[in-house]
Amino acid sequence: MSTPDLPTIIEQYRVGLEAELVLLGRLEAIATRQRETTEVSDIPALQRAADERETLMSGLMAVEQQIRGSRQELARARDEVRRLPGFSYVVALHEIVAGIVKDILETDGDSIRALEQIVEARRIAAQAAE
Repeated sequence: MSTPDLPTIIEQYRVGLEAELVLLGRLEAIATRQRETTEVSDIPALQRAADERETLMSGLMAVEQQIRGSRQELARARDEVRRLPGFSYVVALHEIVAGIVKDILETDGDSIRALEQIVEARRIAAQAAE
């Protein structure tokens, strides 16, 4: 790949990562809302959040698919792109994206544990009623 192509690829990757950041910010808010609605057993609100989340995940996956090729090209030309303007910025964006994903997964873990507690409490209540 020639050097003039690499700045364009860096720019494409930057735009994609920034789009992911927007979607991940929304997804993070929904994950928090899901955790909160799980804690109070608000099943209708949980379903609405799940529907919103599904839509956002579809968008996120579309963006990820679009930038996958750019990321692979940059990885192949790693030594050359390190010296180019904008590369350190996309590396920082990539790290921010990874951090948000990690936070969302932790929030989801909290939601899952809360749901497990709800299911267990209902199971115990059903057994007691029998």
